[in-house]
Amino acid sequence: MVNTPYDDVFRTLLNDCSSLILPLLNEVFDEQYKGQEEIIFSPNEHYVNRQDGGEEKRITDTCFIVTGEGTKKYHWECESTTDNSILVRIFEYAAQIALDDGSREGNILKVRFPHSAVLSLRAGKRAPEKMKVQIETPGGVLTYDIPVMKIKSYAKEDIFEKGLLFLIPFYIFTRETKFKEYEEDDEKLAMLVKEYEFIRARLEELERSGTINEYTKCTLIDMTNKVCENIAAKYQKVRKGVKDVMGGQILEYEAKLIKKEGMREGKMEERIISIKELMKNLHLTAEQAMSALGIPEAEHAEYAGKLI
Repeated sequence: MVNTPYDDVFRTLLNDCSSLILPLLNEVFDEQYKGQEEIIFSPNEHYVNRQDGGEEKRITDTCFIVTGEGTKKYHWECESTTDNSILVRIFEYAAQIALDDGSREGNILKVRFPHSAVLSLRAGKRAPEKMKVQIETPGGVLTYDIPVMKIKSYAKEDIFEKGLLFLIPFYIFTRETKFKEYEEDDEKLAMLVKEYEFIRARLEELERSGTINEYTKCTLIDMTNKVCENIAAKYQKVRKGVKDVMGGQILEYEAKLIKKEGMREGKMEERIISIKELMKNLHLTAEQAMSALGIPEAEHAEYAGKLI
């Protein structure tokens, strides 16, 4: 499976703006998360056992645990094309995640499948709201749902009313079929630009009110530009129209530096505690725990020295 720029944006948002995940879970799984819950990411590398006895390395888009009043594990995939193999991949990933976390008590193997879902970037509004996995076993038939979150089901107003800010960089997919019209008709292009003026203004309002911080706003803007650069690669006016409103690339030069400085100045002790908890509770190696927390590989040795 070849990763796309949209997979990269998806993972960037998950890791750099993890607070935006909870509203998605509330929307898709009808959860009631309030925003104070902790999100712990698991390694996204898994080795799927093949029939010939070998192993194949697979990388999931994300797997994480939410802890609050209880604990739940989730597995999300981002789908940018209508690929019939997505359901097979989800089952393979989910089964391997369940095995990785499984336990054996006497002659009983206990496995717990994560709550899986798909963010579909191109599925139409009439596409199914969920997929199903049906497992026939000697003990009976088991069936569970895989919810499908379709970006095209959400207007820009819905995104802000429901707090689904995570979807903003992918909003341009709802207008993909009109790119040729925008490129050839300035009046229609102006309508697209007006939509992004609305999005930018609402983000500014949320930052002023303290609902989101500057880093989150900058990340959403930068990721919006990245998606637009790729999806509208053949449409110069569309790219320019969106970028002129949203602003230039700022994430790597400002927001990333803010985050890195915050990590180095005040969060090392907190991260050492988190590393130890992941190693203990999820049986991860120090390297796996540091990767799950998003600690740059160049800093692993520094953290490892404090784990002794």
